Amino acid sequence: MEIFLQQIINGLVLGSMYALIALGYTMVYGVINLINFAHGEVLMVGALTSWTIIVWMQEALPGTPGWLILLISLLIAFIVCGTLNFAIEKIAYRPLRNSPRLAPLITAIGMSILLQTLAMMIWKPNYKSFPTLLPAEPLHVGGAVITVTQIFILGATAVSLSILMYVVNYTRLGRAMRATAENPRVAGLMGVRPDTVISATFVIGAILAALAGVMYASNYGTAQHTMGFLPGLKAFTAAVFGGIGNLGGAVLGGILLGLIESIGAGYIGPLTGGVLGSQYSDIFAFIVLIAVLTFRPQGLLGERVADRA
Repeated sequence: MEIFLQQIINGLVLGSMYALIALGYTMVYGVINLINFAHGEVLMVGALTSWTIIVWMQEALPGTPGWLILLISLLIAFIVCGTLNFAIEKIAYRPLRNSPRLAPLITAIGMSILLQTLAMMIWKPNYKSFPTLLPAEPLHVGGAVITVTQIFILGATAVSLSILMYVVNYTRLGRAMRATAENPRVAGLMGVRPDTVISATFVIGAILAALAGVMYASNYGTAQHTMGFLPGLKAFTAAVFGGIGNLGGAVLGGILLGLIESIGAGYIGPLTGGVLGSQYSDIFAFIVLIAVLTFRPQGLLGERVADRA
């Protein structure tokens, strides 16, 4: 029972991070029908920016509380990633908005490679040890172990998702997003500025990716220029799993994918004699992707965004 509870905790923590990243994918797709494959690299930039600020503050301002350093580094990562995604949308995607769908897709893949290369040049290719800023003493829950960092991840994810759902469903910006998703031309006639709404969507997605990147680096203790590729790919799987274009689906897909990975590595691995152990846990995410695309391509919660006229 303790092992099962531990795998559930690990799966919820991992799924929370996938959910945050998947929301960025699904928001952009819901508004402009674009899969932003550079989204994982925005996560990486957020983590490395935070690492830079943390290391600088620890050297320049010794004695500063860890939670304050983490908060400041998070805020700066939000600004950097929001600005980066705003520039990506304006420079790389906006000129191709009315092009065939293959053109922005190829551009997104190219942007992903470009960001990885630039990050390697700026931060160097070696792994960076991400400092532990929150108390490292583990807490025991029913025989399982959870750290303060993991509690922070779960809490930050819950708060972020609540704020996002409120913004999308109950604010003027959220109404503008839904109107633009339905039909940008008609929304423009109703006083909505589609370009502004799309840019805001990219910025919000970047903030969520930066938060996920810092949490990912904090949880695993390392950051590196390729760290965003696999989480980004798995988050895309989560978005497809839940129903891409659907915010609730992105959250559900992320949580379920995290649980499947964790339980699969914890139980299926030992049953196969270690052949599918934790080192091969990635395989479970892509088995889910293949199964969903084969049997339910619209995802668990379907698609709420209407086709454009």
